[in-house]
Amino acid sequence: MRISVNGEERSVEAATLDRALVELGYEGAVVATALNRDFVPKTERGTVRLAEGDAIEIIAPMKGG
Repeated sequence: MRISVNGEERSVEAATLDRALVELGYEGAVVATALNRDFVPKTERGTVRLAEGDAIEIIAPMKGG
């Protein structure tokens, strides 16, 4: 299915957010996620289903200040 990841159109086979993260190369990474602008906690990623045209934002923490 076609989705947007950080503003870039991508194609994934995954049906859930956690599987999409693995497919996109974020397995084991410490990141924050949002689906269609709504924050999704790590504990809920396995139950959040993806649909054609969804927008995922993946944000990695930055060190420094």
